[in-house]
Amino acid sequence: MQKINIRNKRASFEYEFIEKFVAGIQLFGTEIKSIRAGKASLVDSYCYFTNSELYVKEMHIAEYRFGSYYNHEEKRERKLLLNRKELDKLERKTKESGLSIVPVSLFITQKGFAKLEIALCRGKKNYDKRESLKQKDHKRDIDRLMKR
Repeated sequence: MQKINIRNKRASFEYEFIEKFVAGIQLFGTEIKSIRAGKASLVDSYCYFTNSELYVKEMHIAEYRFGSYYNHEEKRERKLLLNRKELDKLERKTKESGLSIVPVSLFITQKGFAKLEIALCRGKKNYDKRESLKQKDHKRDIDRLMKR
């Protein structure tokens, strides 16, 4: 069985992570089959609250190839499953200090459940992004020198 770990690489560049959570996702049968096939993307996805419940929007899960008329919508809103204490904490932080909730990675557990790692984060400024690029280039140069 191959290990599924779909990452949102852009999120770490655009945002500074403050705290991470692991949430379950409410999925249909054809959606979990597509995720197990690796046909999902977290690009441009984000989380928001509606009636004290957390949803993820713009998460793309491709239609299941062998699904008939039971197939799912590719970019529908999906409910995230967290306990009440975590939901209250996230909702309070997003309302009072203007933080965002962004999906970081999507993975399958040992038991076969799909989980979404989300992060409470603050947007980076342009100079922070430039600094991140400098550190990344510097690390790459050091790694090249060490290999020689």
